[in-house]
Amino acid sequence: MKRSTFRVVIILAAIAIVGIGIIQIYWFRQAFNAEKDQFNRDVTSALHQVANRFFELNQAAIPSSNPIKQISANYYAVMINNEIDANLLEYLLREEFEKRDVLVDFEYGIYDCTDDKMVYGNYVTFNNEESLPSGELPKWKNQPYYFGVNFPNRERALLNKMDVWIFSSAILLVVIAFFVYSMIVILRQKRLSEVQKDFINTMTHEFKTPISTIAVSADVLKDPGIVYQPERLLSYATIIDNENNRLKNQVERVLQLATMDETRIHLKKEDIALCPLVKEVVSGIVNGTEKKVNIDINCDENIAIRADRLHISNLFYNLLDNAVKYSGNEPEVSVLLGNEPNGVRIEVMDRGIGIPQNEIKKVFQKFYRVPTGNIHNTRGFGLGLSYVELIVEAHGGVLNIESEEGKGTKIIIKLPSRE
Repeated sequence: MKRSTFRVVIILAAIAIVGIGIIQIYWFRQAFNAEKDQFNRDVTSALHQVANRFFELNQAAIPSSNPIKQISANYYAVMINNEIDANLLEYLLREEFEKRDVLVDFEYGIYDCTDDKMVYGNYVTFNNEESLPSGELPKWKNQPYYFGVNFPNRERALLNKMDVWIFSSAILLVVIAFFVYSMIVILRQKRLSEVQKDFINTMTHEFKTPISTIAVSADVLKDPGIVYQPERLLSYATIIDNENNRLKNQVERVLQLATMDETRIHLKKEDIALCPLVKEVVSGIVNGTEKKVNIDINCDENIAIRADRLHISNLFYNLLDNAVKYSGNEPEVSVLLGNEPNGVRIEVMDRGIGIPQNEIKKVFQKFYRVPTGNIHNTRGFGLGLSYVELIVEAHGGVLNIESEEGKGTKIIIKLPSRE
């Protein structure tokens, strides 16, 4: 699938999922509002009936105006033009609410005009669970006789009636989460596929060049007359040896990939004097390049750690190889080794092209190489720093990178000292 087509499919799928989510939220709110309106109608109807019962008992005329006032979403006040019996009020409220299936815990209070406050309140529950009232009920203007009813758990009760909607919303959330996860996995796999494709192309090119050179040199050496030209024989033999070493180094780097794929690296730790090891790696780097390399080593001969010699050698080789490759035709690299209270500090600094700030975190990803447009002068598989990070973590160390584009890069590693 083309990248543009894949991108359109992802965008359309995302729009569809977002649209479904918005529609679900809309209908959920509509259903909740419908439940809320139905609840208000049922409560108002029940309170009207309670008020009419009191008017009948008191032989009072039913007022023309609505005696019920909804003070807030959960609180209702009912005006009664006479004294109110608390026990009768609770009985009538419970009876009328049960008739209309309003089985929601409520609390009520009766206004006492003498003390100017709500009194004779009680908390009524339908599920026999002990609950505490929400607090003193607020007053309603200056009416002489009225009672108030509050539903502190109204929202929870309404949501309990919407179990089907809640279940469908939960299922939709799971579907959306699965979709997002699937998209992340697909995008990650697609990116990995592209990176691996680039890696295979690069590896093929890297292997093809020395193989071709060795093949040409071998054809020349097949000429019987070459034995009478010792200088030419030595030249082609040297070319084969150099290309063979180059091919060997490339193979070793690819084999590092297999090591990096292991869930756990098996380290063969031993006491290592770092200064001689670094000098040995530097010698190999200098002799293996055609550039005029200047690598300054500042270290104490007594600096030592307990680590895996092979992996630590590869670590320094990768760091120095990167420093040389990305430092132009005359690289200037400095290596600093120093002791710290709990370990060893290693710094490898170059004055090369540097790394853009938005790319620094990505350079430790496997196969990743900083984009250079259409220029591909620097060879590599994008495994070096990923391998370095893996080895540092395996040894319990810490890796940091400081870089400024156009000015160079500094790699800082802290490894624990001998155990």
